[in-house]
Amino acid sequence: MSLSKKLIGVIGAVVVVAVTLPGAAIAADGAKVFKKCAACHSTEAGKHKVGPSLAGVVGRKAGTAEGFEKRYKGLKDADWSWDKASLMAYLENPSKFTKAKTGKRSSMGLKLKKEDDRKAVIEYLKAH
Repeated sequence: MSLSKKLIGVIGAVVVVAVTLPGAAIAADGAKVFKKCAACHSTEAGKHKVGPSLAGVVGRKAGTAEGFEKRYKGLKDADWSWDKASLMAYLENPSKFTKAKTGKRSSMGLKLKKEDDRKAVIEYLKAH
């Protein structure tokens, strides 16, 4: 194989890694941050703990985790779906977010104050 073909192959591999690595790295960071959440939540569909399973939460209507509907407090009568913006606001201060949206406080006490932590957890949840 000629040197130019090898060089093109190496450059192609570097481009692929550069494009895919940031998201993978953020999701990996999210797995670490999610350990704070794992005391109350799982990412296994249908496996609820104190809080609902977060499997498939991104894109799902708030307060509708199957098998957990009756236990929601702050998300009762929610009229939005979880997207990046709503998750960013919720994870920063759950009670403030739900109070503004539904008039009820969230029972979730954990606040992720660091923006990078919130972004990482959202990327992690997108993968689950």
